[in-house]
Formats: sequence, C-alpha cells, structure tokens
Amino acid sequence: MASNKYDVVLLDIEGTTTPISFVHDVLFPYVTNNVKQFLESRWDDPSVQTHVWALAEQAAADIAAGTNPCVAINLDDNAEDVQRQVLENIELQMRADRKVGALKALQGYMWRFGYERGELQGVVFTDAVDAVRMWTRAGRRVFIYSSGSVEAQKLIFGFSDHGNLLEYVEGHYDTRVGAKVDDTSYTAIVRDIGVCPDRVLFVSDSIRELQAADKAGLQTILSVRPGNAPVGEHTFSTSSDFTQIPL
Repeated sequence: MASNKYDVVLLDIEGTTTPISFVHDVLFPYVTNNVKQFLESRWDDPSVQTHVWALAEQAAADIAAGTNPCVAINLDDNAEDVQRQVLENIELQMRADRKVGALKALQGYMWRFGYERGELQGVVFTDAVDAVRMWTRAGRRVFIYSSGSVEAQKLIFGFSDHGNLLEYVEGHYDTRVGAKVDDTSYTAIVRDIGVCPDRVLFVSDSIRELQAADKAGLQTILSVRPGNAPVGEHTFSTSSDFTQIPL
C-alpha cells in the first residue's frame, strides 16, 4: 500500500482501471473488423487522409530504421493501391502490438465513431470508479498515463459503463511524454503536474513500469486484476480493490 501521504494518483488503464480483455477482445477487434470499410467509405475525408499520411511517415521511418517486417505506403499510387498498403500496414502493426503514435491515433479516431454510435462502451472496474470518486472527494488529483492515446483514454472514461467519468480525471498522458518503462517519463509528468515525485502514487499492472516510476521517486502499487499476466517475485505493494488504498 501507499507508504506515505500523496496528493496525486496516476493511473494506468489496461489491467488497472480496465480489464485487459476489454482492450484485446473488444477494442482491437473493432478496428481489425471495420477498418477496411471505414477507410473505403471515408477515404476523401481530410481527417482520414491526415491519419493515412501519418501512417505513411511511420512506415518510411520504419524502413529507414530497418524495422522488419514493414509495409511501405506509397502515397503517389492510386487510391486502391494505397488503401491496400494502409490495410496491410495496420494489420501488421496490430499483430505486432506496436505502440506507435500513428497507429494509436487512427485507432482512437475509429473508436470515437464506435462509442458515439453506441457500438462500444468503456469498461471500468467498479472499485476503480469508487476509488476515483473517493480520491476526488478527499482532494486528491487524479491523472491517467497509458500507452493508449489520450483520445482513446478519454473515450473509455467518457463513455464508460458507469457513465461519464471524465469529471474525476484532471489530466491525461500517453507515450508522447515518453515510454512507460523509462523513468524520465515519470519525471516529466510530475514536473508537468507541478508536484514533488514522492507526493504521487502510481498504480499499474506492469512491474517494469513500477520500477521506472519508483526510480523517478514516485510511490507505487501493483494492480492485481483477473486476466493480468502473472508476475514474478517483487517487492511492490499490491491492490485488487482500490477503495482499500489508504488516503
């Protein structure tokens, strides 16, 4: 459990506030099952073209870096060929579970349509909802740090099975601030929030993320949820019910 008083709670999402199964069994398949029709029907939309351009830029960078395998996207080709290249690129990246910004941005863009149409609904553990409300009432500030884009984070909490929870979350961070296994990412977040590291409690299901946060001076708790990957020996405090984390 938290060993000292804290002013800020920084929460991971997948495996922490939200079941891993929701991400892998609901959100990801929604993209893979709908992306072809989505692109074909909205190909001339400037927003879609912005995402296509970003994917092409990422593909070019991957090729230059020798990332393998990789699918090039040649924007000078005809629309049908470009669409095929984009679909192959997305499929390859999702199969590899890559966390690159261009892919995350397109996923978030597609998910917004799904949430707004009622085809998707965010899932948040009940104790996480109760805890976020508890922390807010007690004057604690709540932030999210996830590998998913800020847009995707807001959709999960804004269209959750417990209603719109965004009023309880003061801010969001994604991997644009840095990798979650890099201690400098947590230093940057703490600096941006404007508090001392030891006044921040970070909750995650990832040992490597907790190690990075600990190195940066944050307090840490390991989230234990059904479906989470098993972890080896560690010295972190654990919680499967966030309402039991002392204030």
